[in-house]
Amino acid sequence: MNSQTSSKATLLWIKEMLHNDKVQEFVRFCIVGVIAAAIHYGVYWLIQQAAEGSFWLSMAYSVGYVVSLVCNFFMTTYFTFRSDVSAKKAAGFGGSHLVNYVLHIALFNLFIAIGVHRLLAPLLVLSIAVPVNFTLLHFVFKGKKG
Repeated sequence: MNSQTSSKATLLWIKEMLHNDKVQEFVRFCIVGVIAAAIHYGVYWLIQQAAEGSFWLSMAYSVGYVVSLVCNFFMTTYFTFRSDVSAKKAAGFGGSHLVNYVLHIALFNLFIAIGVHRLLAPLLVLSIAVPVNFTLLHFVFKGKKG
């Protein structure tokens, strides 16, 4: 296989991937995730400026999480999974985010306790919690067959 044939095959593969529904869904999930993370981190950053002690840092982190959660629900429903709002989906979203929040706050406090800087700790939390959250939300919006 020469380089021109290889380049054409690569371009064809990329084109197919861009038209794949699951790939598009994951890209949309990532976009919403970045926006939600920015909202969460922005609110946390603003509040933590006045926070003293780990309790208040946890409170700042929690307030940022809640603000982000509300925005995230609507972006996830309408944009990521192109779905309609329903009480069942809201309950599933809330349940998955309750699990996600417990994971977030436990990791956040662990990172703070081991000496990770308070502005870096939320970023480390996201690197672990995002894949877990995508899996949970996929089941909420798409079910086991999705």
